[in-house]
Amino acid sequence: MPSVAFYTLGCKVNFYDTEAIWQLFKKEGYEQVDFDEQTADVYLINTCTVTNTGDKKSRQIIRRAIRRNPDAIVAVTGCYAQTSPAEIMDIPGVDLVIGTQDRDKIIPYVKEIQESRQPVNAVRNIMKTRVFEEMDVPDFAHHTRAFLKIQDGCNNFCTFCIIPWSRGLSRSRDAASIIAQARQLVHAGYKEIVLTGIHTGGYGDDMENYDLSDLLWDLEKVEGLERIRISSIEASQIDEKMLDVLKRSNKLVRHFHIPLQAGDDIVLKRMRRKYTTEEFYNKMLMIRKAMPDVAITTDVIVGFPGETDEMFRNGYELMKKINFSEMHVFPYSKRTGTPAARMEDQVDEDVKNARVHELIELSEQMQLAYAEKFVGQVLEVIPEVAPKGTEGSGILYGYSDNYIQLVFEGAEDLVGKVCRVKLMKAGVNECEGQLVRVLENGLQAAL
Repeated sequence: MPSVAFYTLGCKVNFYDTEAIWQLFKKEGYEQVDFDEQTADVYLINTCTVTNTGDKKSRQIIRRAIRRNPDAIVAVTGCYAQTSPAEIMDIPGVDLVIGTQDRDKIIPYVKEIQESRQPVNAVRNIMKTRVFEEMDVPDFAHHTRAFLKIQDGCNNFCTFCIIPWSRGLSRSRDAASIIAQARQLVHAGYKEIVLTGIHTGGYGDDMENYDLSDLLWDLEKVEGLERIRISSIEASQIDEKMLDVLKRSNKLVRHFHIPLQAGDDIVLKRMRRKYTTEEFYNKMLMIRKAMPDVAITTDVIVGFPGETDEMFRNGYELMKKINFSEMHVFPYSKRTGTPAARMEDQVDEDVKNARVHELIELSEQMQLAYAEKFVGQVLEVIPEVAPKGTEGSGILYGYSDNYIQLVFEGAEDLVGKVCRVKLMKAGVNECEGQLVRVLENGLQAAL
């Protein structure tokens, strides 16, 4: 039986794409083997290019695959493959480079290379692509949450970001296809679906009279689906229609990830973000009014070119005022090929690091304060598969609908089921809980 090994770098969308490519190999009769533990006939590396470090790491992994089995076919896909195919083709031992499209042609290319042993560069201009590439993933080996990709690409062209050049412009997946896939996932036993994409909230930008709110109402009708989570949405995409979904939906969870990136108007303008700090703040108030107790998490870039101490302070105060339930904090890093990398007044690394630490500390305070509000309350949690090395310990963990990670005692057969768990003790990254009862198909089964 031929074997294939995968290595994925980067974001959740890449992990989804890798799973989808695995389905193609599986249909061809391949078995999947561990990248580092066994040798494979085909190695597929799904690369990331969001930072210069992403490129470097991608090259290291490609070389590692070639060393592991010089006779194997080494195929490279993903964002770095899309933006720099020539750089990758220059690595001796690479057989196939395919970007962030045409992945459904991987198997024919592999067969062709097996016969000819001639390397193939199959990368096309992504900017000309206007159609979403359909790739289904019927199951996720290590998750009780299923990811469902509904969109690819981005039209925003923020000055720090290379992604539109590696993923192309925003294109949405056909709604009927999304609903069919959601039903298939529910049938496979998934209770929660995470809608994902490169710019998920931009779903429907390329469609007429159909957007993310319409899709959410259609998903609401999928029987057996308990929770719908949006991986990320921009503040500007929360409009009246979306607020109505927040108010009335029974399945949309109380958690939104809304990237702020910077808390100062001058920095936001230089980043080419599409909102002011006041607009962002007001949107957060609207969301909380529509959905009380909602968890709002965010991304922040620290030390963007030209960010002064005063601008950083403004941001700090705004974040405190918004009171996020968690922040993902990144020091700004130059991405070759983006306008921000060419800007004067780059911020000193030491200054960046000091600011990052300050914001991480603030994030931890806010995370703890948010969790403390729920001490003594019963939350619904879908336990996940135990982390490696802790199997059989009788300890389960999972996320509540409002994204609090709970750790509690329980039998392993509860994985994937909806459990009611009382939050006993709040913590920064995880909270201690106590299992109260299990819900079977929406009905309560007392313990």
